[in-house]
Amino acid sequence: MLALVKKPRIELSLQGEHVNELIEWISKKFEVSILTSDDSDSVAIEETDFWKEMQSNRVGNLLSAARLKANMSQSRLAEKLGIRQNMISDYERGKRRLSPAMAKRIAKILQIKVDRIS
Repeated sequence: MLALVKKPRIELSLQGEHVNELIEWISKKFEVSILTSDDSDSVAIEETDFWKEMQSNRVGNLLSAARLKANMSQSRLAEKLGIRQNMISDYERGKRRLSPAMAKRIAKILQIKVDRIS
């Protein structure tokens, strides 16, 4: 069963015994919508267009997320690296390949492990 708690927005995938009881209990506190109760409607995340798009530019998405988590703009990161902002944009959009040396430099500035963006 796939359920949606509207506020706060939480999606739940529930299986097994007593699912209906759990939904009834949650519904006492939150507004709940049942999106589907038939597992045949379920799709593995790996089969979704979202997943495929995210995987097609995995490094760029990881870089973008790490930069945003560090609360840093593309311009600021580029300035610290001594490169142009459009190069950061190209890395994040998958238009430019991130070299191991650049990945190390970026990881040091963002204070993360290099394997987080490679």
